[in-house]
Amino acid sequence: MNIEQLVILLIVGAIAGWLAGVLMKKRGFGLPVNVIIGIVGAAIGRYLFDLLNISMRGLVGAIITATCGAVVLLFAVSLIKK
Repeated sequence: MNIEQLVILLIVGAIAGWLAGVLMKKRGFGLPVNVIIGIVGAAIGRYLFDLLNISMRGLVGAIITATCGAVVLLFAVSLIKK
């Protein structure tokens, strides 16, 4: 992964974290934490989609993949927090 890909991952992850927080209304932790969860979730989403052999192309595909990973991670963290 080069610097350009890392920057894109961070930006897409931040968008995904915000979007996951919006989708999971009562399970969010506030914008800063949701953004961090989104960045980690982007990597998780990419791994899960690769594992399931699902291919998403382009920026929209990256946002969808990252948001799915962020929602999964946000849900898991909210369960642990209880």
